[in-house]
Amino acid sequence: MSKPASLEFKPPQGTLRHGATRAVGLSQMAVSQDPTDLLITYSLGSCIGLSLYDPAACVGGLVHCMMPLSRSDPERAAKEPCAYVDTGVVALLQAVFDLGARRCDLIAKVAGGASAFNEGSPLNVGKRNYAIVRKILWKNDILIAAEDVGGKRPRTMTLHMSNGITTVKMAGREREL
Repeated sequence: MSKPASLEFKPPQGTLRHGATRAVGLSQMAVSQDPTDLLITYSLGSCIGLSLYDPAACVGGLVHCMMPLSRSDPERAAKEPCAYVDTGVVALLQAVFDLGARRCDLIAKVAGGASAFNEGSPLNVGKRNYAIVRKILWKNDILIAAEDVGGKRPRTMTLHMSNGITTVKMAGREREL
């Protein structure tokens, strides 16, 4: 899979600070090598959250993607690749590789993909988001180690850079993936 030039990851000023709880907003991602960092994303409803962690390189990242395919709005995808699962996952992979992660060592965990409305609808964005993240990871020879997807409730996903543990909080209960 070739990387389009528009997916070049350039972290915004100030995103590589040390020892921080870093909120990953809608259509955003964060990567880190700092074991004191905590990467967290909130309100994963139909959106997909993906954490990647390489324990050998101590590199990790988290992305929060809203929609499945960038072809629905290529202009927006060029400006905000993480808004879409197909371009956001590729951007996160490239960002962790750029920090020294190796594909064979990556641990992938997925959360979100809920269906807030009619689960039988052909527009079920949550299911489509989940299908795309699975496909891209599979094409990159990366298996999903754990997941918390589907249902109707939003989730909060956290990646602890100190040990690579990913947790999911839903309805007031937090658990490790």
